[in-house]
Amino acid sequence: MAESDPTDTLNTVPADADAPAKNPSAAASAADPLAAAKQEAAANYDRYLRSVADLENFRRRTVREKDELRQFATSRVLEDLLPVLDNLALGLAATKQPGADLTALAGGVEMVLAQFKSALSTHGLKEISPVGQPFDANLHESISAQPSDQVPEGNVVTVVRTGYSLNGRLLRPASVIVSSGKAKHDKAKA
Repeated sequence: MAESDPTDTLNTVPADADAPAKNPSAAASAADPLAAAKQEAAANYDRYLRSVADLENFRRRTVREKDELRQFATSRVLEDLLPVLDNLALGLAATKQPGADLTALAGGVEMVLAQFKSALSTHGLKEISPVGQPFDANLHESISAQPSDQVPEGNVVTVVRTGYSLNGRLLRPASVIVSSGKAKHDKAKA
């Protein structure tokens, strides 16, 4: 076996140690992760800007659609009320005729009122008229109490102003007079 020269091992440098300096493609491959990261960051920023623009467009479109909905949401209700207006105009014209029959006019007004209530009820409006029912502070507004022999204490004697709810949501409570029970002079006799 031949002896090796110790200086040969010192002078020997691994072939890949100075490869980047001698080989420019090797330097580019070392910079590729940085370039790739910069490219990915630029793509992500572009997607971010597009997403922000899309979100702003969506917000504007939603505001515009909501405004249009608010403006034209009542159109169906109003279309259903137009015949009521027509019939009221006809009734008013009938009152101005010489020799107008009040009984016929009253009947016509009752029919128009029924038509009006029907048009509103098709859109979810419901009357709250609780005569004889127990007082409910969630639906009724008590304006006074009145003794009554026919209506038990705590129940509604009279509805002064009808209440209304729209699709289950209270619009206006019914203003009512509540029974305070039998009159005091009746209790003294008993």
